[in-house]
Amino acid sequence: MRLAYRYRIYPSKAQVRKLEQWLILCCELYNAALQERRDAYRITGQSISYCEQQNQLPEIKELRPELKDLHSQVLQDVLRRLDKAFDAFFRRAKARERAGYPRFRSRSRYDSFTYSQSGFALSDNKLKLSKIGKVKIKLHRPLKGQVKTLTITRTATGKWFACFSVEVNTEPLGASLETIGLDCGLEKFATFSDGTAIENPRFFRSDEQALVKTQRKRKKRQVARIHERIANRRRNFAHQLSRSLVITYGLIVFENLNIQGMVRNHSLAKSIQDAAWKQLIQFTAYKAAKAGRKVLTVDPRHTSQRCSRCGQIVAKTLAERIHHCHCGLHLDRDHNAALNILALGLQGIGKLPIEAAPL
Repeated sequence: MRLAYRYRIYPSKAQVRKLEQWLILCCELYNAALQERRDAYRITGQSISYCEQQNQLPEIKELRPELKDLHSQVLQDVLRRLDKAFDAFFRRAKARERAGYPRFRSRSRYDSFTYSQSGFALSDNKLKLSKIGKVKIKLHRPLKGQVKTLTITRTATGKWFACFSVEVNTEPLGASLETIGLDCGLEKFATFSDGTAIENPRFFRSDEQALVKTQRKRKKRQVARIHERIANRRRNFAHQLSRSLVITYGLIVFENLNIQGMVRNHSLAKSIQDAAWKQLIQFTAYKAAKAGRKVLTVDPRHTSQRCSRCGQIVAKTLAERIHHCHCGLHLDRDHNAALNILALGLQGIGKLPIEAAPL
């Protein structure tokens, strides 16, 4: 399986200038390749492939000698990124989703480049980058596994990071028969099928006033720092919670939430994005895969309305927070939903007979 290790790097001023120049050149190559594809399809009705554009790189370097200063694999990855963007566009179009044709990238938003397979090495707390030099790196945890690619990233606040994509073997934890279902919400971040509830941290809301004041002063770098701080807190919360889940439970069941559809409700969009349920599910899934645990997502339809004891539908408005059923079951609405989510997960893996599962 693939994992990513992210480390802070500290390039010198000269190296920063060179890295930033690389990003500018990568951005220009990306936009030029996109323009070529658009023009070719508009004029001839034919699509240009990645291989065709890659084969043009030697000629492009002759026309743009400054590109010779970049590692060849970095240039190839720029074209590969564009190719992936078109693959995603055609996939969405085929599925009759909102396709989103690939767009031109601005210099300020092109913030990373990738070495694939070679061009980099680690030695004595230094990261050697081909045509860049040795850069100080903070290895706050050991790098395990076979390194496949290295991506150098610049944040909006001007920090630089090295992200290694590595191939690792699973490291199974001891067997666990414990199972849990989670109902995600806004009042509570998540309610477990055992009745435990986790408060919603509301990271964005807690810093919203400071963000508004800074935006009014038009201090772009400070605004970026606040957004970065919010994202870091949210990421740390998701990492800690996902690790706790994977250590404790052998089966973890989430709702398969349509986040894109949910944020169309403008009155709730900011709160839904702040909650970052998708991030928790992603972190839990990859940690579970490494540890030999199982993560499932189930259809969320009717999980809040269905009685977890008798299976009958008990209609409720969003304002009704307690589930009352004629069978005598009375409990928190989200706890009831979490029980239904767990039951659907158990049913999906054959651990719960169909007749014993909620209807």
